[in-house]
Order: sequence, then structure tokens, then C-alpha cells
Amino acid sequence: MSIFKGRAAQSAPLTEGPVAQRVLSFALPLFFGQLLQQLYNLADAWVLGNFASNEAFAAVSSGGSLTFLIIGFFSGTAVGGGVVISRYYGAGDENNVVRAIHTNFLFGVIASVLSTAVGLLLVPRMLVLMNTPEAVLPHSLTYFRIYFGGVFTVILYNICMAIMQSLGDSLHPLYYLMVSSVLNIGLDLLFVAVFQWGVAGAAAATVLTQGFSFLLCLWRMCRLKDYTRLDFRKLRLYPGILLQVLRQGLPTGVQNAVISVGNIAVQSSINAFGQYAMSGLGAYVKIEGVVFLPISSLSMAMPTFISQNLGARQYDRAKRGAAFGILSGMALAELVGVALLFTASPALRVFVSEPEAIRFGVIHARVVAPFFFLLAFSHCAAGVLRGCGRSFVPMATMLAFWCCVRVTYVTLAVRAFPVFQTISWAYPLTWSLSSVVFLLFLLKSDWLHTFDIGKHQS
Repeated sequence: MSIFKGRAAQSAPLTEGPVAQRVLSFALPLFFGQLLQQLYNLADAWVLGNFASNEAFAAVSSGGSLTFLIIGFFSGTAVGGGVVISRYYGAGDENNVVRAIHTNFLFGVIASVLSTAVGLLLVPRMLVLMNTPEAVLPHSLTYFRIYFGGVFTVILYNICMAIMQSLGDSLHPLYYLMVSSVLNIGLDLLFVAVFQWGVAGAAAATVLTQGFSFLLCLWRMCRLKDYTRLDFRKLRLYPGILLQVLRQGLPTGVQNAVISVGNIAVQSSINAFGQYAMSGLGAYVKIEGVVFLPISSLSMAMPTFISQNLGARQYDRAKRGAAFGILSGMALAELVGVALLFTASPALRVFVSEPEAIRFGVIHARVVAPFFFLLAFSHCAAGVLRGCGRSFVPMATMLAFWCCVRVTYVTLAVRAFPVFQTISWAYPLTWSLSSVVFLLFLLKSDWLHTFDIGKHQS
């Protein structure tokens, strides 16, 4: 079955066809979509790195954890709606699919308003708490005030994308990202390189183009001809559906927020090494975000694949899909990690030219890249468990290790061994611990039979 024909272009069920082919055909547009999402960040980084100051680049590149703290909570919570929609869609329950779509969209509208308010209120204080250097702070304040002023566009696009993907349509969001990514690059060059607006131009370009992506998705959803069409007259928070969305999504939202708090705490230790450590690690993060995309796409495909098949009560098929996704993700991740070991220095030069910044980025890459297989296992296993309705397990595991253990380790270890490598080792250490827990849970628990769609009607 081609992903470019028939129902696959709109809402192809993942309950039919060869398992590996259906997982890959669904994950492939997710990969290209995530690649285009990364282009938003990469375009900002490249334009700022080449047409603005190192302080401007450091301001944008070091703020990923701060933005994810706010939008990660609300978007993560709303993603629970995708699991609910997929489960009802796999079960053929049209009435509850309609209710779940409209509940999730309205919840996204509310979340976007709250994100804007919380972001504008918290950003200045958080930047100070992160030990942002004085030379970088004004650039960071400018960027994040504009970004969070329009963050509703980011969240609403992600909500629409999650709804479309939960119905099996991972292709149309890709088309829309293609258009908006080209637009984003053009606006970045215009605002930063031509108008010399610096970080303000980069933030404005991101907000405007994300808003354009959202409008394209909304246009598509409102023009569908079947029962999955978005109808504003049906928007309401159906209590039973909302409870399921919160039950599935709130742990993910809390997980995203808490991990972000942990990363912010780690970022404050990184900031203490100076602006070159900030820009060097920021450049590395951009590179890792791109090279890890195939694995991220597989992990993102897992909740939809698993939940649709559990909704159809195809338990063996769900198990085979989980095994394929996890093993493929780990193999790809290790290949990527080995490649990154040999290409880190020239890759970093795409974003930063200062030798000291490149040195910090290479140090980090040499520590973490060999352990990418552990990161892949944790992400894919978490995706499987979310698809089963067990989102509390990834939340508790990542809260314990990726936040509490990571922050405790960095706080204590840097005092004893005040070198940059000490911070870098926090990542493979906590990936290892979370992988052990996920492995034990998948092997020992009856994770496939924990959710019965028939018990959760609205």
C-alpha cells in the first residue's frame, strides 16, 4: 500500500497490511515533517550564526528547554487526545471519534491561551534563574517575549497535526510544513540578514510561519467530507472524552514540563562555563535534533499504531509493531551515533565559527553519541506504553531519572569534577537507568491488555 494513494493520503487505518510496511509508511512522513520542523530552528540558528552576533546565537540556541517547559506541558497533555482518537478510530466508533476530535481541538485552544500568558509571565524570571550571562540576557528577553506572544500558533498547529496523525494522515501535515519551512527561511533572511532585526526577526519569522501551518491544517480539517470533519458548531469539552484525554495526556505533559525543569537546571550549569559553552552545546543540540529524527519518527509512530490496533483488539499485531519499532530505532540510533563521532567538528562549523565553541560541542558529542541506542530505546518504549494507555509509566520513569537523578548528579558532580565532560556524562547515565526500567516493565507486565475501549464510552 503506497502512502501517497487512496485512504493513506487522508486517514489510513494502521490495522491492515504488513506490520513493518505500515509502521514505516506512517513514520516516513513524520520523519520529513520533523525534519521540516527542525528547519525552523536550524534556519534561525544558521541565519543568526552568520548574520548576527555570538550573543544572539547563544540566546536562541540555549533556550530550547525554556520554550519546551511551557509548550511541552500543554502540547503533551493535548497529545493524549491523539491516543483517544486513534483508539476509537481503530474500534470503528464514529460517534466517539467525532467527540474526541472536537474535545481535543477546543482543549488546544484553551491550552494555547494559557501558554501565552504563562510564558510571558515566567520568561524574564526564568532567564535570570538560568544564570544567563549579562551579554546574552537582552537578546534572550527579546526573543522569548516575541515567541511567547505568538506561541498559540505553535500549539494549535501541533494540536491539528496530532488530530490528523491520529486518524492515520501523516502526509498532509508534511505538505503544509514544506510550504511554511520555505517561507520561514525566506522571512529569516529578510528580517535578520536584510532588515537587521536580530533575534526579534528570528522570533517573528517562526511565529508567522507556524501560524501559516496551523491555518493550512485547519483549512484541511474543515473541508473533509466524512465524519472526521472539524465543525466549529460541535466544539465542546465532552466530559467523558476530556477525562480520557487528561488521563492519557496529563502524565506526558507533566513529564515534558518536569524534564524541562531538569534541563533548565542543567543549562544553568552549562551557562556557568560561559557563552562559548552555551553556543557550542546549542549548536550540538541542533545537529542532534536532525540526526536523531529517524528514531524520533519511529517513536512518534508507536502510540498511533499501538492504540489503533488495540482499539481493533489486534493484540499480536500491536506487539509485533512494538518490537519492530523499538529494535529498528535502536539500530538506527547507533549508526547515527557512530557517524556523529566522526563528523561532529565540521557539522558544528555550520552554526558556529569560534574554535572555543566548537571545542565544547565536540566534547559533548564524544561523550553522548555512543549511547544513542539507549536514548532510542527509552523514547520508543515510552511511545509504545503511551499507545497502551500507560502514559504514567514513562512520566514516572523520566521524572525520576531524566530530572531528579540528572539534576542531582550535575549539582554534586560538577563541584567535585568541575570540567565540562562531567555535565555531558549526565545524559548517558540517566538514559541507561530509564532503559533498565522500561525493559523490565515491557518484559514483566501485561502491557498489551491494560485498556479496553468498551469501558470508556462518553
